[in-house]
Amino acid sequence: MTNNRLLKVKLAGLSFIEFAVWGSYLVSMGMFLYRIGLGSQIYLFYMVQGLVSLFMPGVIGIVADRYLPAQKTLSLCHFLAGGFMIATGLYSMLSLPAGWETMTPDELAGYVQFGMIFTLYTLSVAFYMPTIGINNSVAFNALEKGGLDTVKDFPPIRVFGTVGFIVAELMVNFVHIDGMALQMSYTQFIASGIFSLVMVAYALTMPNCPVNKSKGGSLADALGLSAFKLFKRKEMAIFFIFSMLLGVSLQITNSYGTMFIEQFAQVKEYADGLMGGWFAHNPTFLISISQCSEALCILLIPVFLKRFGIKGVMLIAMMAWVLRFGFFGIGNTNFPGIVWLVLSCIVYGVAFDFFNVSGGIYVDSQTTPELRSSAQGLFMIMTNGIGASLGTLIAGECVVNRLVMELPHEAAAERLSGWHDSWMIFAAYALVVAVLFVIIFRDSSGHAKVTEKEIEESESADPAGFIIEEEK
Repeated sequence: MTNNRLLKVKLAGLSFIEFAVWGSYLVSMGMFLYRIGLGSQIYLFYMVQGLVSLFMPGVIGIVADRYLPAQKTLSLCHFLAGGFMIATGLYSMLSLPAGWETMTPDELAGYVQFGMIFTLYTLSVAFYMPTIGINNSVAFNALEKGGLDTVKDFPPIRVFGTVGFIVAELMVNFVHIDGMALQMSYTQFIASGIFSLVMVAYALTMPNCPVNKSKGGSLADALGLSAFKLFKRKEMAIFFIFSMLLGVSLQITNSYGTMFIEQFAQVKEYADGLMGGWFAHNPTFLISISQCSEALCILLIPVFLKRFGIKGVMLIAMMAWVLRFGFFGIGNTNFPGIVWLVLSCIVYGVAFDFFNVSGGIYVDSQTTPELRSSAQGLFMIMTNGIGASLGTLIAGECVVNRLVMELPHEAAAERLSGWHDSWMIFAAYALVVAVLFVIIFRDSSGHAKVTEKEIEESESADPAGFIIEEEK
């Protein structure tokens, strides 16, 4: 095996471990939180991921750029993230009473204190979320040192991140400890923490990344705040606003998808249904189809972009979100209802990839190199930061809590009806966004790119920053 092949294998492992950390709990955490009586607070655990993503990647990025080599920063962040995640699991384990596995959520309420578990979890994700970008930086540095093409060689390496996420999902679904699957237990947090600790050592085997202590730039630049100047161009402002509106949908099914599917196991008709209720008892496996679809759909983007253009592809993504939620609303774990749930997972790949990837391509096509990083950072802030945080908050507090969580645990059939209504509300929201997008958004791919000079000139004419320029 040549040195370059060995390097690619090592970087594939880096990507695999990075996302295995996330896959160990992201889609299954809600089921455990509900079981221990924290069902009405589930959305907060997902919302905080978006909130910390608004500033922690910028802060940690400064450390990696100026003070501590990126591979060591990656190792340190995973040490802290893994430690706090293991602490989250151990705190839960020590707080729960013996025999908790057979107790109801109402009986378990109060044993695990929300304030403590939420604090430990928040500290963990605060140090984990920046590692996604730092991981990319380490990989790009290694590829460049190896004389490889980052554009050509990085995507196949990144695919192993999705593979790692899927493998972790399947692990927590099928591995049982003391008769209970990890997906239903605090052990999923411990498993995630162990993956992080593996990364602590593994990251240090990567090629050294340079630091530049004299590197300029303000904290506002590092946090991506200066990129909000792009709102001064009308078509970019409209695009970023729609990015936020669509970002509202991003974390809803991650937050509640597995818990919704597991609810069917509480109703005899479905618990004893197709294959003995197998799908109802293996919700994380079913949701993992979404990530498999995601890995495949990314390969279709170039073809669709050529055929339908950027606006067409983004509209397809928006309609895919309508179907993602709508299929959940009409599906169940028996036949033929299970077909709708599987289709929902398949269209997720289109919903997620087509907008995130094509949106990034659009931003790149509209900005010159000196604004590229800022613009991409703003795209992430609007979608995975502001949009996802607001969406999770509104979906949890205003919809799911009122239609599902306020019903007693024993009222399983009524709760399923509440889930149906919730998914249809989310589908209606996605449809409204899609219709508005068709009416308002204009594809400006043929227009001149936004330049720093253009922004500076608009600031001189409008010092207060209140005027949005018309399209040129």
